[in-house]
Amino acid sequence: MENRVVLVRHGHGPMDDRVVNYCLSNGIKPDIRHPFAGDMLGDVEDDVIGTVIYGGNYNADSVKENPFLSEEYRWIGKAMDAGIPLLGICQGAQMIAHHQGAWAGARADETYEYGYYEVSPTEAGKDFLPAPLYMAQAHFHTFDLPSGATHLASSEVYENQAFSIGENVYGVQFHPEQTIEGFRRWQNVKWGIYEKLGAQPLAQQTELMHTHDAAQAEWFYGFLATFLGQADA
Repeated sequence: MENRVVLVRHGHGPMDDRVVNYCLSNGIKPDIRHPFAGDMLGDVEDDVIGTVIYGGNYNADSVKENPFLSEEYRWIGKAMDAGIPLLGICQGAQMIAHHQGAWAGARADETYEYGYYEVSPTEAGKDFLPAPLYMAQAHFHTFDLPSGATHLASSEVYENQAFSIGENVYGVQFHPEQTIEGFRRWQNVKWGIYEKLGAQPLAQQTELMHTHDAAQAEWFYGFLATFLGQADA
């Protein structure tokens, strides 16, 4: 039986992020699902060794407007009950927090982190993130820490950048899965992102991306090795 990781996506973009790359390089099947397009997630079967809820443009509390999110929340609950590794990225982290009863949404000032911003570990997060790193960011929503969660990382603008619940559940507001090629696609958006409060200018983003991408990749691949397991012998 081939081990698989269920990847819950909120768009139809290229499947070239670091989670997919890690799976393909380590004998793990990336089982990519698109609930927004009608995919169902089923049950946590014996071959599922983990799941990742990706970022997207859907508010964590918008189940009424986006009914497919109820299927994702059902899956989050199933994964937590089964004790499999669960990682939420950006919207995914907000959804895990919301599932656990915490607030998630936009701050009143709608300040963006769009570019590469320094993320620093808390005292409790130094095993998770040993030293500050610049991470890819693309958000103006955030979350409160769920009850019982451990606060792992923060940035200057957004305090809640990462948390864990128990040993197998993680949420990160930043985008360590994003490659240079992927972030370049984001840089080509046409909806006035660079005019938003807090968004970095294109040239600054590009300089920081090339300076810090390798360190971001090294850290995230190391995290995934612990989170999902090492390469097959």
